[in-house]
Order: sequence, then C-alpha cells, then structure tokens
Amino acid sequence: MLRRQALALGSALLGAVTLGGWTLFKRQGRSPLLLSARDDGDGAHYAVGYRLDGTRVFATRVAQRCHDIINHPTLPIALFVARRPGTESYLIDLRDGTLLQTLASQPNRHFYGHAVIHKDGQWLYATENDTTAPGRGLLGVYRFEGERLVHSGEISTHGIGPHQVSWLPDGETLVVANGGIRTEAESRVEMNLDAMEPSLVLMQRDGTLLSKETLAQPMNSVRHLGIASDGTIVAGQQFMGPSHERSELLAIKRPGQAFVPFPVADEQLQAMGHYTASVAVHSELRLVALTAPRGNRFFIWDLDTAQVRLDAPLPDCAGVGAVADGFVVTSGQGRCRFYDCRQPNLVAQPLELPAGLWDNHLHLMA
Repeated sequence: MLRRQALALGSALLGAVTLGGWTLFKRQGRSPLLLSARDDGDGAHYAVGYRLDGTRVFATRVAQRCHDIINHPTLPIALFVARRPGTESYLIDLRDGTLLQTLASQPNRHFYGHAVIHKDGQWLYATENDTTAPGRGLLGVYRFEGERLVHSGEISTHGIGPHQVSWLPDGETLVVANGGIRTEAESRVEMNLDAMEPSLVLMQRDGTLLSKETLAQPMNSVRHLGIASDGTIVAGQQFMGPSHERSELLAIKRPGQAFVPFPVADEQLQAMGHYTASVAVHSELRLVALTAPRGNRFFIWDLDTAQVRLDAPLPDCAGVGAVADGFVVTSGQGRCRFYDCRQPNLVAQPLELPAGLWDNHLHLMA
C-alpha cells in the first residue's frame, strides 16, 4: 500500500511539471522506440518495446530475466541478452514481438548481460563466463544466418568477469569493461573480492589486445560504458570494498589519454551508494548521464568541463539513453522521465510509459 501511495504521489508531482511530454518527440517525427527488459507484478519476465508516446509495440514473455538489448543494423530484430548468470538470450522481431530464437549459451558458459553486433550485420559478440575456470572472460562469437544466430567461436577479453562490451566509433575496435569478479555457474556470489582484477580493455575483433588499463582501487569493478562519437569512453563502476571507503564510480578515457577518474564531487559519490547502473553519452550536447539506483539518484555532467548539470532524486533509477534533446530514464519503482537538456536549466517531463519494474538498461531506436 505504501509503495502504491508513493508511486501515485510521484506521478502527481511529475504531472505538475510536465510540458507536453511525448508531443516533443512527435514534433521530431515518429516517436522513438524504447527497448528494455521488464517484469510484471508477479515476477514474470518480458522483453518489451514501447514508443515514447506510450504506445506498446510488444511485450513478449521470456523465461529468464534480460539485461541489455542490441538491435541489428539492417534487419528489424534485436537480441535481449540474459542477465548474469542467465543461459538464454532472445532474438525478437521488433515489428510485433515474435520470438524468433531462444539463443542458449554453450556448455560451461553463461551470459554476462551485454553484446554488440558488427556494423556489417553478420557477427555478434556477447560477454560470457567460462565456468570451468570461473571468471575467465570471453566474447562468444555468433554468426547471423538470416534471422538466426549460430555459435562460431570465442575470444578472450583479456580479463576476468567481463560485463559490458561496446564499439569505438570506427566500428572495428571493441571496448570491454572487465568487472574483475569471479563467479561460478548459476551464481552471483563473488569468489575473489580479495583479489579482484577489473580492467578496461581495447581489442580488435580477432582478439588482439590493444590496451589494458586499471583504476587505482582493485575492488572497483568496471561495469558499464558510454562511448562518445569522438571516441571518448566513460565507464561506471561498482565498488565492492568497505562501505566507509571513498570510491571513484565514474571514470573516463579520452582519445590518446589514460583511463582516469572523472572528477565527481565527494557528496555525489557518497549519494551513489558505491553502485552505478547505466551510463549514456550525448555526443551532440557533450553530456554524460549516470543512474545510481541504490542511492535513488540521477546525474548529468558536462563531458568536457565536468560541470554538474543535474543531480536529482529518482527512485530506483534504471536505464538511461540519449535522444535528440536530452535523456530518457526508466525506473524500477516510479515513472519514466525525459530530461530536456537544451536549456541551462534541465527540465524533467514524465513519459506515458508503464511505471516501475524496469530493468537496469534500455536501448533507443529512431
């Protein structure tokens, strides 16, 4: 009852500041498509697609909880990737939600929640765990045969516990956030907190290592990535050390420079609760956004100056993604919001999307 009352109050407060909501997106053409994983009130898992004007395109029930989503560059399909330590990912037709394929992980492997598709549309790379040598990071390599994926091999991520994988703007260089944590099959229990090895890796598609960098704190797990069009890499961390320790939860690697902490104020770091969920970069507006669901906070900074543009409460904030004029953010407990970043004072607008129960990531398509 208290949660329902809180959600109702939050909706009312948001409604008071709305400036027309989704009509902004309509003026720009067809409303963007938001892809994400979502549960219902009974705990059932769904792969969903909604237009930002609130129109539901599909809600396909799936057996395992999903995490991130990646769409094919030319076909109307997307892979909803299993959350660690899931063993099933789902290839979905974006036109009507038809489940085209349940992609099972290979024996002694499980998915880590993220994947990328090469720009030629033929190859997919998914972060995976080798459970015979727990934590040994792999990219499972899959080939598209029409609207199906076939396992083709695997390459090392040159680290332990890979989480997110992304492309640099050249579309050929892979960026891997190796979380540094060993876990066994069917488990989320950390095995090596006293010997973590997180790293940020740049590598070629054939597995050739280009660079491997670390942050000063070995218990600071490198998790999620945002990539700017100029090749700037922003990484969000999860600190596994003592609660009283200060931890750098946002880091940056500018082209040709070292991987270093992004200058975040102590007050904001403390508000994050040692945990970040999603990172997004808005290349045109030169902004970086970060969700911190344990702290119920959403942040936006200027990518170049590190000036704080927004530090706002947002209950169980989850996925974040860039749209033409700002960012869209989902929530595990409250309303989804659009933040208009065109003016010095950022304005929040509620979206006509279902409230709550959204997973930690979203993917936006025009």
